[in-house]
Amino acid sequence: LVAVTASRRPLGGALAATLAVAGCSVPLIPNTDVPDTHENRTAVEFCEEYRHAVEARSPADLLPLVSERYYDDNGTPSSDDDFDYDDLRERLTAWAAESIDVRYEIRYRRVTFRGDRVLVDYTYTGSFKIRGPDDEERWERRLRDNRIELVYENEELRILSGL
Repeated sequence: LVAVTASRRPLGGALAATLAVAGCSVPLIPNTDVPDTHENRTAVEFCEEYRHAVEARSPADLLPLVSERYYDDNGTPSSDDDFDYDDLRERLTAWAAESIDVRYEIRYRRVTFRGDRVLVDYTYTGSFKIRGPDDEERWERRLRDNRIELVYENEELRILSGL
């Protein structure tokens, strides 16, 4: 009777959580929260190309990663802040000219496949040394969640929105 009573007691919270994680454990891509599958790894590796191009402040490296169908509504109902591929090219050129140094880190949270689209949810920390008015240099820092939308074009991933 004592053994039956003991086995019906709820497990301690930490022990229960450990057993639940261990029992359902799926290997993750290192330094991400993303399950390690070929498809997920392909998406994360592509996004790492993007991240490196941002750190290099190189529109020449960034634009080939972007679909010519690129369109971003900035998550607002107003069309005043929407921009397309041509607008992006202009923005990247201006950004590269005013940026002196960039540190850009990404923590990948989730990769979701929807038809020909790949949604990559991540948190980024960006530190940007920029040249302000009066040629003063200053660091700006951003910590935000973001979603980048990718699409396959000619069997290669391209960025469709989310920059």
